[in-house]
Amino acid sequence: MQIDRFGHFKIWHAAGSLLVAISFSSVFGGCLPCTILHSNSLTLETLSYSMFAAIFNIGWAATQVSHMAMVNYITLNSTSRVALTSSRNAFSMVANLALYAIALVVFGVSKADTKENTESQYRWIAYSCITVGCCFVVVFLMGTKEPRLRITLRETNRARIPWAYWFRKILYYQVAMVYLLTRLVLNVSQAYLAFFVIDDLQMAQSAKALVSERRISVDHRTCLNQCFHFQIPAIIYICSFVVSVMLQ
Repeated sequence: MQIDRFGHFKIWHAAGSLLVAISFSSVFGGCLPCTILHSNSLTLETLSYSMFAAIFNIGWAATQVSHMAMVNYITLNSTSRVALTSSRNAFSMVANLALYAIALVVFGVSKADTKENTESQYRWIAYSCITVGCCFVVVFLMGTKEPRLRITLRETNRARIPWAYWFRKILYYQVAMVYLLTRLVLNVSQAYLAFFVIDDLQMAQSAKALVSERRISVDHRTCLNQCFHFQIPAIIYICSFVVSVMLQ
């Protein structure tokens, strides 16, 4: 609602993307206030990560809402809107698959012998994703024309709907609950997927440290561990991509 009233979609999208890039790089880049103040306080570190996590959520919301709201202004045809939303969801799955491809490259190039090396791996993954994402944001902002609201004669005579109007509609709460439960299942499943693969399926990368077996056996097991570790999320996102295209 605030995006419709104040500013243009591309301005909100650019501002949100900037906040996401800054906060995401700060979370994976270490405690920035701790480095500036030369302090190792756990309280300062907790406040720092909490602050950047909050900034990330604000930027993510501004980017997502402005991008989704553009669909309603690009076309008035309901079928075209569904197709655009489906394409948006499909390419979100493509972006997730690209993330795992980057992770495979980073894990294949660098070794995680120590805690510092492991942190460096995920730091490189985060920085690579931020760089690629910023490039596509620039392409989107430069290559997309700002849509304008098309007002018909019927809409000109219609009074502006107050913001409290939607809170009296049952459909508002139905949509909110469906979205809430869907995001909850998605986030929880993604959070526990890594633990399922590593703990339950016993596909930990600690097989690299085994020295009692032959080197070729260790390398083969490590390769299988890494492949299976990324095959399960890849299958999930590929299926999501196919379903998003089919559900137009």
